[in-house]
Amino acid sequence: MSDLRTRAAVSPLRRRFVAFPTRLPTVDAVIAAERPEDPMHCLRPATVAATARAFIAAFPGDVLYAVKCNPDPAMLRAVAAGGVTHFDCASLPELRLVRQMFPDAELHFMHPIKARGAIREAWAELGVRDFVLDSAEELAKLRAEIAATGVPGRPGLIVRLALPKGDAKLDLSGKFGAAPDLAVALLRAARPLTARLGVSFHVGSQCLDPLAWRDALALAGDVIRAAGVAIDIVDVGGGFPVAYPDQDPPPLGAFMAEIEAGFERLDLPNARLWAEPGRALVAGGASVVVQVQHRRGDALYVNDGVYGSLADAGVLGFRYPVRLIRPDGAKPAEDSVDFSLFGPTCDSADAMRGPFVLPADVAEGDWIEIGQLGAYGACMRTAFNGFDRARIVEVSDRPMLETAGYAPIVIRLAA
Repeated sequence: MSDLRTRAAVSPLRRRFVAFPTRLPTVDAVIAAERPEDPMHCLRPATVAATARAFIAAFPGDVLYAVKCNPDPAMLRAVAAGGVTHFDCASLPELRLVRQMFPDAELHFMHPIKARGAIREAWAELGVRDFVLDSAEELAKLRAEIAATGVPGRPGLIVRLALPKGDAKLDLSGKFGAAPDLAVALLRAARPLTARLGVSFHVGSQCLDPLAWRDALALAGDVIRAAGVAIDIVDVGGGFPVAYPDQDPPPLGAFMAEIEAGFERLDLPNARLWAEPGRALVAGGASVVVQVQHRRGDALYVNDGVYGSLADAGVLGFRYPVRLIRPDGAKPAEDSVDFSLFGPTCDSADAMRGPFVLPADVAEGDWIEIGQLGAYGACMRTAFNGFDRARIVEVSDRPMLETAGYAPIVIRLAA
């Protein structure tokens, strides 16, 4: 008998797939009742559903939710309630989870480098028909492994194009993507093998410049013309930004205008547009409430940190909206202080410089709600030092920050 065990990182199915309740508590009410000593993740499913609905209405094509951004079943149900039927998956666990939840959803395997067994299972057992690639080796692997399953059909093949380094908050130009000459060769080689052929790119995560999509589409156009083959899909990727305390992106319409104009210039009347938003759909859909365990000057020691749901507040220096919660009703000080935060582990790197602006009299035992954590928050938690406990609750509060153009209108859902 094997002693090997596996630990699943993708969220398990904690609840049945039921409609959102019509009456949800507020964050303050939950904290007053529970007084949690573990981090409390506060999910806003109605906000996510409304945000997804707004994005779909604005985008002139198919919207693929980027599951890696937040694979929590409650979030997946929320984006589906908002009208999303396509899912951008990067791994077998993501594919399995979405297929289990939504048997009729369209799944797209968008990681450019895949294990051979993952390709076989995705094709033969999970019904995946679209695959991304950025190398001749991956194209050969896809061809061989799909054929080995014995399941007939031709896959959709999407060639990911490399982009120059841009100004996005998280640059994604260094790991994936084919240079233009290689992309041309891959498109020519893939065309006879595929049911539908596409080009994709990613301008980088949290990209504040709508012109980045214009420039990327222009480069894609150069590659398509050089390849001289019919193109069925142009995938503009993700990267659509949301608001943070130090980042105020242009309205969603500014991004859509550049995408529509750039796509029209490609003159591909039979091609379909795709997008892969993640952060843009779910960032405002969750917050985490932490408790102050110690104060040292303008540094607060709290019970969550960079090894938990606040990874991006560490090295990447993301600032998040914050507010003080005092269930006993004690009025906070009127003046404020720029605080830094330290997480609960014994690693000195578990530090978040912020600044996080809070009332000057924050003290041990107070709770702090930290917003905009629906994206890359709970899904990045680790078990380091044993600090892996967290609680989850669905709440009715509006998001702590809203982004122009797709600020959600929260709609009460029927019981």
